[in-house]
Amino acid sequence: MKQLATCLWFDGQARAAAEFYCSIFPNSRITSVMTYPDGAPGPAGEEMYVEFVLDGAEFAGLNGGPQFPHTEAISIVVPCETSEENDRYYAALVEGGSEQPCGWLKDRFGVSWQVVPLEADAWMRDPDQEKAARTTAAMLQQFGKLDIEALRKAYDGEG
Repeated sequence: MKQLATCLWFDGQARAAAEFYCSIFPNSRITSVMTYPDGAPGPAGEEMYVEFVLDGAEFAGLNGGPQFPHTEAISIVVPCETSEENDRYYAALVEGGSEQPCGWLKDRFGVSWQVVPLEADAWMRDPDQEKAARTTAAMLQQFGKLDIEALRKAYDGEG
């Protein structure tokens, strides 16, 4: 079976979004661009569908029009191994967008992202329910990029 892929709906910005995302993630590239044929719902010759790969994950962008804007109901998770990686991805993706609660952000195209330190994710899944609950409670109080040190202190029961 071919790998599953995510298709994101845009209002004329599919290529710009793909180029932006490919500039942020390693091993990324645009793989295909299709245009609207004669008789299609969009103007013939304009870009309809852009396929791209972000660090091995397949995506597509469809220029479908304004009727379906992005919402937080769907987000893309970026697992980060280090604080530096977390900081870099968060800063790049939020540029021109907006910060959201709990480490989430909306990029300049309205797509929601969760930039998640793997360390903090592990703390929230700890079998010690008290540690996991403290970490989760601390995360729910944060706005914008997650403060890993504050989460670590919550996990350890400090403060």
